[in-house]
Amino acid sequence: MAGLQVLRVFVDENGEHGNPLGVHLDAAGVEAEERQRIAADLGFSETVFVEDRSSGRIRIHTPEVELPFAGHPCVGTAWLLAREGTPPATLWPPAGEVGVRFEGDLTWISARPEWCPAFRFVRLDSPAEVAALGPASVEGDVYAWAWIDEAAGTVRARCFVPEAGIDEDEATGSAALALAARLERPIAIRQGHGSLLTARPAGEGRGEVGGLVRSP
Repeated sequence: MAGLQVLRVFVDENGEHGNPLGVHLDAAGVEAEERQRIAADLGFSETVFVEDRSSGRIRIHTPEVELPFAGHPCVGTAWLLAREGTPPATLWPPAGEVGVRFEGDLTWISARPEWCPAFRFVRLDSPAEVAALGPASVEGDVYAWAWIDEAAGTVRARCFVPEAGIDEDEATGSAALALAARLERPIAIRQGHGSLLTARPAGEGRGEVGGLVRSP
């Protein structure tokens, strides 16, 4: 498909794991019904359609629904636009203005925690309990987490989003941002099979989430 790029967002320090993301860079003429069909055919947890590069106007689709905001799609799209020579200062999904900044190899976005989907945040007692979960063991859209080391601010997490057609999301930027806001502190999250997300409160009712992006 012309204009389609595939990335992995929130890879670990070795460039492994991460959440696959499709980004259609030239989607101005792609109608909503066609966008949804493309997202379903790709089967990634999210696919981004860039409607206008200069303004950062984007739309985000899961295999089943359009989302007003999602974290790893915004991080991946910001990184890709920068690689293409047009680093954005902001992105504009339907939810509103998403701030963008770059810090070394990390790409950061800032957004409002209430834009996060209505996950049920479930704190468990240990990383082992989080690791033992599976799609059949949870009900509804669940973000399960436990402290790896509370003093150090490290977290183990997994996310299940059946209502959006996603059995398990490998790395969920919006939930990481919302969790940091709930905890009112910076955190580093190991999610899924080993993805790495860093999140923190950003003031003025916003939070930040950042990570590494790779193009396979």
